[in-house]
Amino acid sequence: MFEPTKILITGASGFIGSFLCDEALNSQMSVWAGVRSTSSRKWLQNEWLQFQTLDMANRDVLHAQLATFKEQHGKWDIIIHAAGATKCLNPEDFDTNNYDCTVNLVEELKELNMIPKMFVYMSSLSVLGPIKEEKKIQAGVANAEEDTSNVAAPTIYAPLKATDEPQPNTAYANSKSKSENYLKCLGYEFPYVIFRPTGVYGPRERDYFLQFKSISKHVDFSVGFKPQELTFVYVEDLVGVIFAAVKKVLEEGISELNHKIYHVSDGKVYSSRTFSNYIQNELGTRHVVHLKAPLFVLKMVCSVSEWFSKMRGKVSTLNNDKYKIMSQRNWNCDIEPMLSDIGYVPKWDLERGVKETAAWYKAQGWLK
Repeated sequence: MFEPTKILITGASGFIGSFLCDEALNSQMSVWAGVRSTSSRKWLQNEWLQFQTLDMANRDVLHAQLATFKEQHGKWDIIIHAAGATKCLNPEDFDTNNYDCTVNLVEELKELNMIPKMFVYMSSLSVLGPIKEEKKIQAGVANAEEDTSNVAAPTIYAPLKATDEPQPNTAYANSKSKSENYLKCLGYEFPYVIFRPTGVYGPRERDYFLQFKSISKHVDFSVGFKPQELTFVYVEDLVGVIFAAVKKVLEEGISELNHKIYHVSDGKVYSSRTFSNYIQNELGTRHVVHLKAPLFVLKMVCSVSEWFSKMRGKVSTLNNDKYKIMSQRNWNCDIEPMLSDIGYVPKWDLERGVKETAAWYKAQGWLK
């Protein structure tokens, strides 16, 4: 009798997590959406989806939750750990949400003998920090920053590799790096794979949406006069490569991918102006004013925004962590290991992805 693969996806209520759940269901898996008791289920409406409440911040409660699941269903074959925080009021909260919760989950899986065939950890390209920002070549430097055409900019920085030594410079990146280091200290018997996506965009996403909204109001804002190289991955490509890896593990075993780190992007490098041009074209917005400000202006805005957010007790999109991310010049990353080991080739370049994302924003009434 055929028994479907049992998969747990933590952070299921989030942007990426909800797409992971969709793909797992499309793959005819038995899917548990790992959520908090307070999580929104707006994007988790499929009737075949099962829910597992997880309090990963409280190890005693988590132990009881996992033990109950094991008694009723056994253990999961695959776990994709996509839960975490990208914005927090206080820097120490990143460690609580991203590092402590990861450690608690893994330690309880080990204690209860619930180690899966594959544990996918969703990290971030930002763990590497602002390394390799010296110009690789001189040719095309001006074009990389001033390009106004809808084509990828020539690369002037060396690509970030998975073998590079991380130098995280934000509280968020540091919490992800600490989680990676914890996983690296586990024995070979705990099978994990780490994915470091670059900027992920697509339907349901709210941070890049702010740029769509700004351009719809005829303003495009960028910062820094030193050339910047950006990379992106459409959410369905990120999900695609993860499930290509899952399929490989289920069919061939974990050995080739075990304890590996993979960078994920669409394989191209863009200027910020290219991204804004695609958005402008899809929205049909005429006469956009392109403003470029020095980095110190962004730093002041982010500092003030963070101060106000703490006063109000609400997390702000602009903060000191965000300043460091936006000011980083080199996001060019090497995806060759992903291509060769997993065999997944990205299907969505930026132009196609922006087109689909803009259409979704319009259909949902996010953009008029």
